[in-house]
Amino acid sequence: MSITVNGTSVAIPDDPRVSLLDLLREGLQLSGTKKGCNQGACGACTVLVDGERILSCLALAVQYDGRSVTTIEGIGADGALHPLQQAFIVHDGFQCGYCTPGQICSAIGMAAEAKRGVPSNVSADLDGDVVLTREELQERMSGNLCRCGAHNGIIDAIRETIDAEMAA
Repeated sequence: MSITVNGTSVAIPDDPRVSLLDLLREGLQLSGTKKGCNQGACGACTVLVDGERILSCLALAVQYDGRSVTTIEGIGADGALHPLQQAFIVHDGFQCGYCTPGQICSAIGMAAEAKRGVPSNVSADLDGDVVLTREELQERMSGNLCRCGAHNGIIDAIRETIDAEMAA
């Protein structure tokens, strides 16, 4: 049994009780994914599994046999920052930086959900035409907490990145 983490095949721990978060942080020394509340309430542990965002503290590693996990360490390419990482810098989308990896992974997953037409609680159209207004972005990112108060910069960074992708 194995998981692909950031493009590398990794053996699943023998102990079926190991969370995906603990495998990433303690087993693989990928410290970018943070352990915040360890209860699924803060979003600091958000990673992408096959492109969809999940809370790794609530997931057992054995559940992801044969799947592909992307952490913040796997977001950029060839030593370059992902456009969203660069936008976080430009828009001061972080202060202490603790929530930033989860925010970035969540935003990438959220953008893919919106592109697929997945509605949120505030979506005006439930039939697939998602318009990512500021309110829509705030709702979709509400599962990722920032205790420093950088939410405006986070939303601005996400907005800029999504607008640039749509223009391309």
